[in-house]
Amino acid sequence: MVVIGLTGNLGTGKTTVSQVLARLGAAVINADELGHEFLRPDSPAYADIVSSFGTSILRENGEVDRHKLAQLVFSSPERLTRLNQIMHPRMYRVVEEKIAEYRLKGVKVVVLEAALLIEAGWTPLVDKVWVTVSPQETIISRLKKARGLYEEQILARLSQQMPSEEKAKHADAVIDTDCSLEELEAKVIGLWQGLLAEAT
Repeated sequence: MVVIGLTGNLGTGKTTVSQVLARLGAAVINADELGHEFLRPDSPAYADIVSSFGTSILRENGEVDRHKLAQLVFSSPERLTRLNQIMHPRMYRVVEEKIAEYRLKGVKVVVLEAALLIEAGWTPLVDKVWVTVSPQETIISRLKKARGLYEEQILARLSQQMPSEEKAKHADAVIDTDCSLEELEAKVIGLWQGLLAEAT
């Protein structure tokens, strides 16, 4: 089994690439979705999150309001570090278990989609690192349309992430997503075929 760590900064097209890989037959583990599970009241991280950031981040039903939490942590490196300290070790263990389950099932390729794969020290979980990149103006345009964020909100979040050039230094493959969907699919299919050729 080959595990691909798919990473890249906000708005660089990771999810689009992982969707193509899923259609090609890969099993995808999405770290963002896992993270959302840890914000629920029944999660083992919930008490730590509330004690660290206060009840103002909660909705009426007791669930963590992700937008309020994001506003808090992306305006302060210290708060972001604290949230990562709570979340990342717990998420690492869950990802490890999921990869082990896929291995037992005989899955050939697993994709771990994680924006902070490198920063969080998750590279030991993967065999290959693929990094998505895109120019800043393209990222801003995408996130304004897709998430309704303002430019200053986008820049604040990007400033908390490792620069794309730095991430690319850790990459086995760099995928420039500043192209049409058809061109991007062709790039991903080419990488996929190379991966299968290596595995045989």
